[in-house]
Amino acid sequence: MSAGAQHEDGRDRIPATVITGFLGSGKTTLINNILHAQHGKNIAVIVNEFGEISIDGQLVVKDEQAELVEFNNGCLCCTVRGDLIETLDRLRTRKGDLDGILIETTGLADPAPVASTFFVADAVKDSIRLDAFVTMVDAVNLEMNLEQSGEAVEQVAFSDVILINKTDLASPEQVKAAETRVRALNPLAKIHHTANAEIDIAKVIGVGAFDLVQKLEVDPEFLNEHEHEHDRAVGSFILEESRPIDVNRFSLWLNELAQTRGEDLYRTKGVFNARGFRERIVFQSVRMLTTMRPDRLWEEDEARLSQFVVIGKNLDRAEFAEGFARCAVG
Repeated sequence: MSAGAQHEDGRDRIPATVITGFLGSGKTTLINNILHAQHGKNIAVIVNEFGEISIDGQLVVKDEQAELVEFNNGCLCCTVRGDLIETLDRLRTRKGDLDGILIETTGLADPAPVASTFFVADAVKDSIRLDAFVTMVDAVNLEMNLEQSGEAVEQVAFSDVILINKTDLASPEQVKAAETRVRALNPLAKIHHTANAEIDIAKVIGVGAFDLVQKLEVDPEFLNEHEHEHDRAVGSFILEESRPIDVNRFSLWLNELAQTRGEDLYRTKGVFNARGFRERIVFQSVRMLTTMRPDRLWEEDEARLSQFVVIGKNLDRAEFAEGFARCAVG
């Protein structure tokens, strides 16, 4: 462990990296890239998802050296903050055989209450060190995300390391504009450009970038208790279907929705039992950008249930349920 992981009195503390960023910016992809890297470290991963179930938790690679903890009953910055403290308190007992903790927040999290947890919770602060806030930025959709979400602005402004992601999908002009916008919000953070969240993990883990004094200069109230209220018009719901999904019907339906409700449809994702495929099909979309790919084979004793999560503003669940049902066959 690096010298930066030492407590003031010499005791080692487990470094924790918080990975944040607006919906669909690439947080889970970054975590998977870290877990795939040949670093030989024992890492605990905490995934918090804005929704009734954890699709992202299902997509985090299973690794013998990684432990996965999922929270999908609220947001770490408010309703499940106590759960985070409890989990970190449990993980601190592994000091010595745990090399690091990765925490993926929801795309709608306010970073300040999450960060303050490491300084105000007695059960945490003596054994776990907040190493850095790493914020993922979607180069294609950054401006719209910042306009629609105060949390997106806070995530960029609060970060220590910023990854301007999806540079392979953005134009050079979009990438340049994204960096200019990010730098205006946060002149001190280290910025990296990434495609598919691929980066040398030494640039995001163990960097020792979090500076409490600096954060207090920016926000003197940082360590004080304060309530964070999400936009009540923004919500999520899950749709489930036991019949196979026709991916062509689904694509046509979602494309129509993107054309008519694009500004309100922030993020959709799911794992499908698709007609004609032996594998699970993983679907993800961020506004107008969509991907669909085969995942692992279904297990023999596994229920072949399609689960589709929708996140957005002023969305009618019944309307989406009816449309999703029309995509099923049999």
